[in-house]
Amino acid sequence: MKIDSYCQRIADNLARYHNDFSAFETDYMFQDACCMCIVQIGELVSQLSDEIKAANRAIPWRVIKDTRNFYVHAYGSIDIPSVWNTLVQDIPALRIACRDILNHESEDN
Repeated sequence: MKIDSYCQRIADNLARYHNDFSAFETDYMFQDACCMCIVQIGELVSQLSDEIKAANRAIPWRVIKDTRNFYVHAYGSIDIPSVWNTLVQDIPALRIACRDILNHESEDN
């Protein structure tokens, strides 16, 4: 699942900067790299089948897609602390959920 690979990219970026919010706050390249991954995740979510979304209702698919749309259209008004919270709280949880989906699908096959 490509969503997992973008979650991993975010984890790699966080590790590269030692999970340091002050680095994120001041380094636009760090911000851009992470935000682009979130945009890609949102785009991939919009391409998931309704069947997968319905079978995994605990994942806030609509919020993920809406976040992507906000990041794309916010034109510089993204709240950096909110993005950070997404990176350190929501993305790891999404990654676990995606891996659970993949594991469940492989068990069914």
